[in-house]
Amino acid sequence: MEKKGLYRLAGGAAGFINGLFGGGGGMVLVPLLLKGGELKAKQTFASAVAIIFPICAVSFFAQLFFVEFPWAMSVPYLVGGAAGGLVGGRLFRNMPPLWLKRIFALFILYGAWRYLT
Repeated sequence: MEKKGLYRLAGGAAGFINGLFGGGGGMVLVPLLLKGGELKAKQTFASAVAIIFPICAVSFFAQLFFVEFPWAMSVPYLVGGAAGGLVGGRLFRNMPPLWLKRIFALFILYGAWRYLT
């Protein structure tokens, strides 16, 4: 399969996961982008964020049509998420790529453990 086909497949997998679970598409994208080997680690993480943003927007609108959306409960998470995104983005600049990979792996393992228990 040519690279464009693999990229589309990876994007489709990220969108599917995001739409199904309401998030998590980046956990599909980062390993696939890292495996492709064309980008450095920091470029991979930044690209995953740029790719997942529009995917999240599409997933959000799809959820609005199929699920009663709890607006009042969501706003505090949005405020905290925005603040966390700013802090994380600032720390990202100085974080060595190896540590980015390790921290990302720990979050994946923690998430898997929480889902299994």
